[in-house]
Amino acid sequence: MGPDDSETDAGVADDMIVAGRIILGLKALRDQLGCSLHEALDAYAARYEVLRRERPADFTKSHEEYWANFSS
Repeated sequence: MGPDDSETDAGVADDMIVAGRIILGLKALRDQLGCSLHEALDAYAARYEVLRRERPADFTKSHEEYWANFSS
């Protein structure tokens, strides 16, 4: 694993989060963080909130639409 791998992994997770690809985003975070599914879901939700604030124009769905078909 090279020095830029963690940044690349974070970028992949961010891309998945912005695109609304929740399952793939969770997998990317689990791989990156080496954590449980529950921990990845917590990290995903926290990162989602940050990205939603920092990059609102990148999201094509409202908050409600984004989470509408996902149940944990």
